[in-house]
Amino acid sequence: QVQLVESGGGLVQPGGSLRLSCVAAGNMFSTLIMRWYRQAPGEQRELVATISTSGWTNLADSVKDRFTISRDNAKNTVYLQMNSLKPEDTAVYYCHASWGPRDYWGQGTQVTDSS
Repeated sequence: QVQLVESGGGLVQPGGSLRLSCVAAGNMFSTLIMRWYRQAPGEQRELVATISTSGWTNLADSVKDRFTISRDNAKNTVYLQMNSLKPEDTAVYYCHASWGPRDYWGQGTQVTDSS
């Protein structure tokens, strides 16, 4: 079992930055593929960013030039650095981990445009 706890969400002005963190409990972190999803009100959950166990990353086209995903295996943590935030980035952001057929979700952290 992997427990994921996100933090770092909040109110942000357009053009601002936030860094989300997700800590994974347990000793499996280095073997997990980590992802960030988001879900805006009335919308389906969408994949935002992926980082593999070897550090390969992939980001959605809508955030590719503004967001960065990274991981620190020593801290069991994955990060989502979000720059140049736009109103359409407002959503609940969820951390996701997968290992083989198993997957795990965090509880989500809210990011809201303050304009």
